[in-house]
Amino acid sequence: MTSPSTTLSLVDTDPAELAVDAIVVGVHSQTGEQDATSGLAGTLLLATGAESIAAAFDGKLTETLALLGATGGPGEVVKLATLGTVTAPVIAAVGLGPEPAGAAPAPETLRRAAGAAIRALAGAPRVALALPLPDDADAPAALRAVAEGALLGGYRFAGYKTRPQPTRREPVAEVLVAVPDAGDAGAQAEISRAQAVAGAVRRSRDWVNTAPNELRPPAFADAVAEAAREAGLDVEVLDEAALADGGYGGIVAVGQGSEAPPRLVRLSYTPAGGGNGKRVALVGKGITFDTGGISIKPAQGMWEMKSDMAGAAAVGAAMLAVAALKPSVAVTAYLPMAENMPSGTSYRPGDVISMFNGKKVEVLNTDAEGRMILADAMARACADGCDYLFETSTLTGGQVIALGKKIAGVMGTPDLCERVRTAGDAVGEPAWPMPLPDDVRKGMDSDVADISQVNAGMDRAGHMLQGGVFLREFVTEDVAWAHIDIAGPGYHSGEPTGYWTKGGTGVPVRTLVHLVEDVAANG
Repeated sequence: MTSPSTTLSLVDTDPAELAVDAIVVGVHSQTGEQDATSGLAGTLLLATGAESIAAAFDGKLTETLALLGATGGPGEVVKLATLGTVTAPVIAAVGLGPEPAGAAPAPETLRRAAGAAIRALAGAPRVALALPLPDDADAPAALRAVAEGALLGGYRFAGYKTRPQPTRREPVAEVLVAVPDAGDAGAQAEISRAQAVAGAVRRSRDWVNTAPNELRPPAFADAVAEAAREAGLDVEVLDEAALADGGYGGIVAVGQGSEAPPRLVRLSYTPAGGGNGKRVALVGKGITFDTGGISIKPAQGMWEMKSDMAGAAAVGAAMLAVAALKPSVAVTAYLPMAENMPSGTSYRPGDVISMFNGKKVEVLNTDAEGRMILADAMARACADGCDYLFETSTLTGGQVIALGKKIAGVMGTPDLCERVRTAGDAVGEPAWPMPLPDDVRKGMDSDVADISQVNAGMDRAGHMLQGGVFLREFVTEDVAWAHIDIAGPGYHSGEPTGYWTKGGTGVPVRTLVHLVEDVAANG
């Protein structure tokens, strides 16, 4: 199921003269003494980019917006009917927070503002953005942020409603971004990149938001494979027989409890001329629904376990962006998929599983299934050969306990973890490096196998770290690797905010694309 699309283009027409249904301007909050005329305790400052609109209102635009309740707080949207003052019938002022001293707003501020404004203007077919864009070296990042925010803020999952919803307004269909020169090649390149990356994020969200009965492992594998082939990627899909023959014990074990059998999807991108010689592997967890298996989860909130394949959705979607952007580095993705169900054929606590790399794992908790399928996929990636391995998954509730619902946890090779953190900061998907303590690993020694699946002595303590420690066992020493736990940021169950809508977020598609481009440029 595909969400309605939003198109985006550049214009250099005077914003006051644009023939659109609404135009978005930015406003900063500004505190100060009470204004003697208006009686307001604070004033608004109009951001750059909307000077002609301010002139059309005889300099009273911010005063009028303040009377309507605008404060300039980040993401706040206040609408004003123009009554013919400018061509657009509606002005939407989006808050940017306090004006940065001597600088333009940060890219993430612009990204969230554009997303909030486009979402608030649902029902308006054509919208223009006249937000502040610097004219220096920061201009590309700012333009990219505005474009991404608009495309992601306009996202809405198509859904399954059978009756028209009178109060449900259609997403904005067309977005125009006002810039000084619409024909500038660099600006056009940023728009093209934003469309490719945001399109990938939207595809990831669609997969996560699809009902789990419609996206069981075979259907998910088919959907990813079809999209990848259309993008020009090489595709390999291993079914349950091939997985058993290939020794993928972890994927087979987790998937054997469901009548919908497991899959492993392998996507490959080969750059023209061989690229820079480096090889990147991306791995994503694809549990299409997680009941916990025999170690069954509580019923409350279990419906959100349709999002337990958000890692695989992000990796598959990131590969679509890679195919479009064509970086000069080889990239191969591995998407292990299974449905973790309780049945007479389920794997059990106490089972010993032989993994792809030959290690024997003692199962203590069937709800720690993600690490089982990821371990096989990561071992396959290392066997195929790679220099860098980035893996992402909704792996542990411990990530949410430690870092909340918006900051991912990252574990692995220290230098690469720092690289992930830097990339996350750059794109607005924050991640924080976490340790892999020796005592956690010691507690995973098994009496009967090479390693236990969890640290029984710690129970839920340090659960995020247990997942990272386990996965480390399946990465060869010559590979730099990073595990990105997105249990919180992969799915947003609250009200829409910024460019996040309710449901799948698409995290960390943009981080993965940034990392691939970074390796392509810098090795």
